[in-house]
Amino acid sequence: MNWIIFKYAITAGMVVLISEVAKRSDKLGGLIAALPMVTVLTLIWLFMENQPSEKIANHAWYTFWYVVPTLPMFLAFPWLLKRMGFWPTMGTAIIITLASFYLFAKLVKVFGIDLM
Repeated sequence: MNWIIFKYAITAGMVVLISEVAKRSDKLGGLIAALPMVTVLTLIWLFMENQPSEKIANHAWYTFWYVVPTLPMFLAFPWLLKRMGFWPTMGTAIIITLASFYLFAKLVKVFGIDLM
C-alpha cells in the first residue's frame, strides 16, 4: 500500500509542478509538460514492479504511436480557445484527438502497426 501511495504522490507532484511552473512561464511550463515524464515514470514503475521487459518495451512502443495523433489538438487548442471559450474548446479538442487517432490508426495499420 505504501508503494501505491508513493507512486501517486510522485506522479501527482509532477502534474502540480508543471501547472505551477506554467503559471509563471508559458514556455518553460510547455517545455516541461512536453517532456515524457509521465511515460518515464510509468516505465520506472513497471520495472520496479518486476514487469517483463516485453511489457515495458511494448508500453514505450505504443506510447510513441499514441502521441502522434494528439499533436493536431495542440495546434487547434490555442486557435479555438480565442473563439469558443475554454469548455467548448476542450470538448472540440477531445473530438479532434479521437478523430485524429481513428484516422491515424487506420493509416498505420497499412504498415502493420495495430493500434486498435
